[in-house]
Amino acid sequence: MSSATAVLALCALCCVGCAVGPEFHRPNSELPATWSFSKTQTAPAADPAALVRWWRRFHDPELNALVEQAIEANLDVKIAAARLSQARAQRQAAAASFWPWFNASGGAQETHASGSGPAAGTSRSYHGGLSAAWELDFFGGNRRNLESATARLAAATATLDATRLSMAAEVALTYCQLRSIQDQLAVAQRNLATQQRSATITHDRRAAGFASALDAVNSDAIVANTQAQIPRLLTTARQTTHAIAVLLGRPPTDLLGRLGPSGPLPTAAASVPTGIPSDLLRRRPDIRSAEANAHAATARIGVAVADLFPKFALGGSLNQQSAKLSDWLSPSARVSAYGPSFNWALLQGGSIQANIRVQQALRDEALLAYRKTVLGALQEVEDAMIASSNEHKRRASLLAAVTANRRAVELSTELYTAGQTDFLNVLSAQRALLQTESELTLSNLALATNLIALYKALGGGW
Repeated sequence: MSSATAVLALCALCCVGCAVGPEFHRPNSELPATWSFSKTQTAPAADPAALVRWWRRFHDPELNALVEQAIEANLDVKIAAARLSQARAQRQAAAASFWPWFNASGGAQETHASGSGPAAGTSRSYHGGLSAAWELDFFGGNRRNLESATARLAAATATLDATRLSMAAEVALTYCQLRSIQDQLAVAQRNLATQQRSATITHDRRAAGFASALDAVNSDAIVANTQAQIPRLLTTARQTTHAIAVLLGRPPTDLLGRLGPSGPLPTAAASVPTGIPSDLLRRRPDIRSAEANAHAATARIGVAVADLFPKFALGGSLNQQSAKLSDWLSPSARVSAYGPSFNWALLQGGSIQANIRVQQALRDEALLAYRKTVLGALQEVEDAMIASSNEHKRRASLLAAVTANRRAVELSTELYTAGQTDFLNVLSAQRALLQTESELTLSNLALATNLIALYKALGGGW
């Protein structure tokens, strides 16, 4: 058989050679057929496109700009993008093992030997050559390594998506918190103005002998108590603005002028296209990342198992060596060699078997992490849906309470001014109004944050 025929035969064997180690299959996850709140959802269609750029459904231009700037500029996102570049380069390195490699070498040497013997004097030598080798992947170790690198690249891609999703949600949540704090500040200032008017009326009635000193002191106390809440809200608003700036990768004070003025709390339609639980397996980036990590860990078992078998290669070299530079290219200075070779680790003290067990344990860990991620995703969706549903009911009750308390403040103030009731009723009504308006503001925030949490839990975006 000629050398060319031998090479072709070996290549054919390489092509049909099996890849050792287990094949990866997506783990079976026990998913419910529907969500527990599926009957109450008004948008059952599972359209992934409806979740892309979900923050735009809040119809707030400032929020849109902040989220999109954070996705581009946030340092965590840039770190995840750098890790994706690493994984891409590592896959390219793994793919390079399928190609033959070539080396070139050369040099000149002058040797000086002292003395008077035959070897004394100066001698020169010139050498250069080419060498090549190609590993034949009979047992699939290189293929499993490429499979693992490809899965790690998929995991890094999903991790970048997950980081972007988390960043979008965090910016949206922080922005909503800022607007809610500004709303709470407006509530406090509005109630403070009402309480100050009541205090003025009380002091006027006290001067005219129609009110007691206790009424005047109580009116001053409620004014001072409301005034005490304002500095705390101002501090929290400033710190929240700082947090948004840092999320955008900017100095803390960069957004003070831009976000300092109060604005409305973003709102969006309550219905979300939740689809069915199995949609999460393809939409949630953290689930896709966990699955890819399990795939990579499974493939690394094959890489370890391949070390049990011999490694075959084709190689050759062509060298030129002469004592004179003028003779360097002559046929007599040429030395060539080629042929197959193999390397087999026969005795390694059990290290190969130990490494296989290590990789199997890492595979088991990755599969457990995948199942844990799926369960956590299901819980996040269910938690967000039930919180959103019940918060809508709570907000409806708070709206009714605020309307009633505002009327109570008006009536009690009118009756007190006319001398038909005591100041305790005015005081009680004002306290109740401040409390319910504050609770309504927090409920509006809860509705927004629950909706953001639901979009995030459903894997919104990318």
